[in-house]
Formats: sequence, structure tokens, C-alpha cells
Amino acid sequence: LQSAPRRQLRVPETPEEFWERARGALKTPPLDDWDTWPFVGEPAPRELAPPQGADRPRHGQGGVGCRECEEGLERAIWHDENWVLKPLSEPSGMPCVVLLNTRMHVDFHDLPDDLQSELGALLVRVQRAIYAIGDIGNVHILRIGDGSEHCHFWFMARPLGIHQLQSGFIQIWDDVLPPLPEDVWRANLEIVARELTG
Repeated sequence: LQSAPRRQLRVPETPEEFWERARGALKTPPLDDWDTWPFVGEPAPRELAPPQGADRPRHGQGGVGCRECEEGLERAIWHDENWVLKPLSEPSGMPCVVLLNTRMHVDFHDLPDDLQSELGALLVRVQRAIYAIGDIGNVHILRIGDGSEHCHFWFMARPLGIHQLQSGFIQIWDDVLPPLPEDVWRANLEIVARELTG
């Protein structure tokens, strides 16, 4: 596997310069104007810690101890030779939260050409399968990758017409909302699986 992309010899702003510039200028965004913000009250930004020289190791780095690799197809609701789609291990707040993972241990920036060419169509295919649940306003597709090296994409469906959930705070709302009833969660996953296999 290849390592992470190398930093240029001279970047426009180093992490240390970024920290020096930003640490004394933190602000609270205009939360009163955001009806999508999940909380009430006056939050204050946490102090920005200085750069540590390197990122924390990600889970499964180098393929060592990777839960996704060890789990394989367990919990999968759909898979093919290159990809696997899995729900969280238990219900959460949104109607559907699933992760699309590569079957091989690879980081996103190291995806082989064949997986790169499959990815766009597959993202749309999974999104359409989630819309088949019904009364879904949008399906957020997220690629973060700071927690785990194994390539994965989050799909988070929000219910139609609940305007407060129309935002980039969907991940926070998913933790704030009570979990779906088990039978509703399983029924939604069955619809997604049926759409992808049918």
C-alpha cells in the first residue's frame, strides 16, 4: 500500500502557521440564525491545541488489526466482488445509516483504477436504494476517513420535511435523536438490500 500523499516542500501555510493564526481568533458562528443547530444555549469554542507533528494513527493502519477486514461480510446487507454495504451495529436516529466499504484493505487515495471507475455509479445506486425506503428527503454521502484507514463512505438518510435536519449537522442529529425502533430499522435495511439485489 502507498503512504499518504506527501506534503510539498513549501506549502502556502504550514500547520504551525495555521495554528498561530487561528488560535486567538476562534469565534462562535451565528447559531441563533441556524434553525438546523441541534442545541440551545451559548456554546464557546474549545481552545485549539497546537499541532502535534503527526496525525494520530488511524484504526487498521497498514491493514493491521482492521475490524473491517476481520469482519468480512458479517452484517453485510449487500456485496459484490469489490464492495460491501453494512449498517451500523444497532439502530441510530436517522431512518437509514449504512457504510459502503471496499472489500480489500485500501485507503481512498490509493483506490485502484477499476474501483475508481465503479465508485461513482455505485454511490448513486446505493443512494437510490435508500430513497426506496420512502419519505426520504435527502441522503447525505460522507467521506471522512480520520478514524479508519479502510476506505469507507457513509450514507445518512434524513426524513422528508423535517427542516431542522436539512444541514451538515446530520451526524450530530443522528446521535441526538432517539434510535429507530428495531423493527423499523430492520425493515428499512431490508428495502435497501432488496433494491440492490433485485
